[in-house]
Amino acid sequence: MTASASRELRGRIERCLRGTKPGGDPLRAWVSGLSAGQTDALRQHLPTTLARAAVMVPIVDRPDGLTVLLTQRASHLKKHAGQISFPGGRIEPGDAGPWEAALRETREEIGLDPALASFAGYLHDHLVITGYLITPAVAFVQPGFDLRLDLTEVEDAFEVPLEFILDPCNHVASTRVFAGHSFTTHDIPYGHRNIWGATAGMLLSLCHVLRET
Repeated sequence: MTASASRELRGRIERCLRGTKPGGDPLRAWVSGLSAGQTDALRQHLPTTLARAAVMVPIVDRPDGLTVLLTQRASHLKKHAGQISFPGGRIEPGDAGPWEAALRETREEIGLDPALASFAGYLHDHLVITGYLITPAVAFVQPGFDLRLDLTEVEDAFEVPLEFILDPCNHVASTRVFAGHSFTTHDIPYGHRNIWGATAGMLLSLCHVLRET
């Protein structure tokens, strides 16, 4: 990606997300990018009380193109072990909002200095079948950071070119079954890794936002 193309893409993202608000009606939240009808079918199997969480979608503004910083969860965790994810977690009472929670969790999990992350806006809330309502906060991150991974939660961090993620040719349909329902979602394989579930859904939300402009 050329420097001019990178600047143009960053400008589009900033324009699309400018003024977006966190939260909203939980009944309108998405489940990993599924359709409204699929989400309604799944919703009846989710807990009635949802835990609020926030993640950062860190877009690194590198000279040779924008990348998305992702983590791989520790393999010893009881939930979502080894899965590709964004840094984030529960919104705590002391957090001013989802952005502040995402900043705090990102620093705790991967050691990213909050001063290097600038807020761009929010994506649509996402439901996950473990009972979380997640608010994704998009941020532009200055390169040159040194990460310090909390190995109790994260075993690796890596970057994927945003251009790769936005290309529909890299979105692979996958059928999964939950509570007796069969659903077709989309994964984003990258090298030996597979981005799927809520993480892929949030990235597809960003793709959807950009396609509408």
